[in-house]
Amino acid sequence: MSVPQINRESALRIALAARVLPGIDVGMLLEIIHQRIEGEINEETLTTITVTDLKTGFASADGEEDGEDIGIGLPEMKEAVRILWGEANVEDLPEVTPLEEIPARSVRVAIASNTAEKLDGHFGSCLRFLVYQVTVDSYQLIDLRSALEADLSDDRNAFRANLIADCQVLYVVSVGGPAAAKVVRAGVYPIKKIEGGEAADILAELQKVMAGSPPPWLAKHLGDSAEKRIRFEHSSEEDIV
Repeated sequence: MSVPQINRESALRIALAARVLPGIDVGMLLEIIHQRIEGEINEETLTTITVTDLKTGFASADGEEDGEDIGIGLPEMKEAVRILWGEANVEDLPEVTPLEEIPARSVRVAIASNTAEKLDGHFGSCLRFLVYQVTVDSYQLIDLRSALEADLSDDRNAFRANLIADCQVLYVVSVGGPAAAKVVRAGVYPIKKIEGGEAADILAELQKVMAGSPPPWLAKHLGDSAEKRIRFEHSSEEDIV
């Protein structure tokens, strides 16, 4: 089926709506929407989608003509419709301060996040990346990069890796081997911390490493001379991919 071009805002609404519908991926939701909207899919036409449209579409996809036993509850469908209409509550996100000048001896860090300023996201499914510029004694949130559009890409992991390609470090709760390889090829060093945590605490740990004896890869990004690049063994608390 040929799907018409849609703008970024509409694509993000569809990707976010798919996340609240168990067992439904972006492609399936987009196909159902396309079947029920004649012409262009945009913010205005998305407001014509109803709960009945979704229920009928999912039932047809599952072969359930009566719309029962499709495995998706009414509350989830109502929430998806609210998102498609642009009426979902917007989470309070941290304030970004644009970077005017790159500080000396600093690194750019991406943190996979679903909630405020927390490391709580998996690389392949997090809602966004928090991007910080970090020095030994300070850090600044310089960008919030939504990853929802990746769900509409042919290669979601490559899309996400390219999204943070200007960073030197990536913190994630988890990341698969093939995805990690794409992150590394983008020039970013992935660090897995299964327990997650507050971004401030994650960055404070990194600052201690920067101030002490950073590993060779980090020392290189900090501009340290080869003589100063001391071999570093990471602690058991963090799992470097």
